[in-house]
Amino acid sequence: MEDDSLDVLRFRERLGLPGIVDVHTHFMPERVLRKVWAYFDSVGPLTGMEWPITYRHEEEQRLALIRSFGVLRFTSMLYPHKPGMARWLNGWAADFAARVPDCLHTATLFPEEGVEVYVKEAVESGARVFKSHLQVGAYDPNDPLLEPVWGLLAEAGVPVVMHCGSGPAPGRFTGPGPVGRLLARHPRLRLIVAHMGMPEYGEFLALAQAYAEVRLDTTMAFTDFSEGFSPFPAAERGRLADLGDRILLGTDVPNIPYPYAHQLEALERLGLGDAWLRAVCYRNAEALFGPVV
Repeated sequence: MEDDSLDVLRFRERLGLPGIVDVHTHFMPERVLRKVWAYFDSVGPLTGMEWPITYRHEEEQRLALIRSFGVLRFTSMLYPHKPGMARWLNGWAADFAARVPDCLHTATLFPEEGVEVYVKEAVESGARVFKSHLQVGAYDPNDPLLEPVWGLLAEAGVPVVMHCGSGPAPGRFTGPGPVGRLLARHPRLRLIVAHMGMPEYGEFLALAQAYAEVRLDTTMAFTDFSEGFSPFPAAERGRLADLGDRILLGTDVPNIPYPYAHQLEALERLGLGDAWLRAVCYRNAEALFGPVV
């Protein structure tokens, strides 16, 4: 762990960054997280590959770890896979944010009766970011039950990190099509496409070009692990550079099969320059969520 922290420190010092903002980290109720880890351990059908958890630690150790990396703001990404879970998860996340002030208050949602009520409650109680997981939740973002929710979040300016790409395995409602239809109705929705939209990188970058409030997070993209099964197309490097103000650092810690520093190294070897890296790792999130320090 100490070597990991030193590698990240050297990266930050070289760029002159006061710290890092990571918009895609997982903190959730322990029994839920244990089930997530068990799924990865079993080579679940959504992954179909060996996926060792690098940072399989208790919560306090995980918090100490991410802080040792110089991460000044992070999230507690969590998501339901069935009705009746989201409100409970939101209650846990609100308590977590209250006792962990460097965590951006995170909330989630599911297409179910009452979703508009509990999303409004979460926003009014200070939620700064939402997580939507179309693959695990197996729902259409265009479900009529969610229509008032997207309008509410767009009006409030609260970003939504959405796992909507078809990696590591396609879902019934993943891919750029459903998201494109959603954005056509809610063009001001602050959508953050998780994992750079893997593997439909180009299509999701095109949506970011078409909609000024669409962003993408880097979670697991460009790493040796992901490049092995879903390589980022070299032809899209230019568009990645052009959208440098709309790319945000995400990592998926603790559920990653490699050291934290490798995500940063993977971004650096893209060769898009120090200014691009500073924006991705700090400044873009500061512009979206407000001053960090």
